[in-house]
Amino acid sequence: MGVGPVHAGIIEPGHFRFVCNGEQILHLEIQLGYQHRGIEQLFLERKKLLQRTILAESIAGDSAVGHTTAFAYLWESLCGISQSRDILYARTLAQEIERIAIHTGDLSAICTDVAYQLGSSVFGRLRTPIINFFQEWCGNRLAKGLVRAGYNPYPFTEDLAVRLNTILDSFESDFIEMNNELSRLPSSLSRFERTGTMKYEQLLAIGTVGMSARMNALGRDIRSSHPYGLYREFDHVPVIKHHGDVYSRVQIRKEEVKQSVSYISQMLARVPEPGIYDNKRPEPKPGMFCISLTEGWRGEICHAAITGTNGDLLIYKVKDPSFHNWLALALAVRNNEISDFPVCNKSFNLSYCGHDL
Repeated sequence: MGVGPVHAGIIEPGHFRFVCNGEQILHLEIQLGYQHRGIEQLFLERKKLLQRTILAESIAGDSAVGHTTAFAYLWESLCGISQSRDILYARTLAQEIERIAIHTGDLSAICTDVAYQLGSSVFGRLRTPIINFFQEWCGNRLAKGLVRAGYNPYPFTEDLAVRLNTILDSFESDFIEMNNELSRLPSSLSRFERTGTMKYEQLLAIGTVGMSARMNALGRDIRSSHPYGLYREFDHVPVIKHHGDVYSRVQIRKEEVKQSVSYISQMLARVPEPGIYDNKRPEPKPGMFCISLTEGWRGEICHAAITGTNGDLLIYKVKDPSFHNWLALALAVRNNEISDFPVCNKSFNLSYCGHDL
């Protein structure tokens, strides 16, 4: 039962080949990289910092903040420059807003896949003011243009803090109420529980990261293992579940959204003063090897680079969390009915383009 390689909608092409016995899935083959975008090679060919930054924003459209933040930290390390507090503040805040927006949109899509229209509509509605805040802050709903290496183009202000507080106050109560309704609905729980289950040993063996690891006791979270930005101040504790099924992935999204709202509320109480930046844009130093890690909403994002004797990039390597986690989806759907594939797939929500680098 082949699906693809061309899919409907806005996602990249991919191909799924199911090996079934009747309705039961025996194995799933996943083929990605159909377009061969060549992102990593483009980082070497594009010489201007702005061009490379736009490339980072385009690696995976739903992780624009996560990837651009990783790129910015990497570039600053290559150049030997440090970040002022307002830069760290804006990047940390933006990553947690992105986490809230995507997790909420995923909950909407998961409800759609089990035909729960109320959940689909409410979670979809709740996502909108969150991404609209990015529009108010930097002029783009996906936060493109917000993160830049070496400076902060859109300093966060007290007025924006008041506005975001208002949005989150309205958001949080409705979000919790809708999740309470979802967790009490037998028809949804029957589709979530024991569907698409992965064991701890499987997750460890294939190297899953982020939410796909934390769904069954594997506590991989860069915010706690390698804290960056302002995460050292939060004493971050990862949200970990122990059943490895769709419901565990739903619960992680719910609890991470609540956790992110808590972090943002703490940050909004102490908005830093805008920094003063040098107009000069430093160039990478020669003979450098740097690695940058951030925790996107999917999990660990890694950018690495090596410079030559004149400071030019020799190698640029990107690793999206989807690179590790696609195999987890293939293993999770084994022995499930093929009708459970859509909700299982969306509960992971992995990136095609994040794999096509």
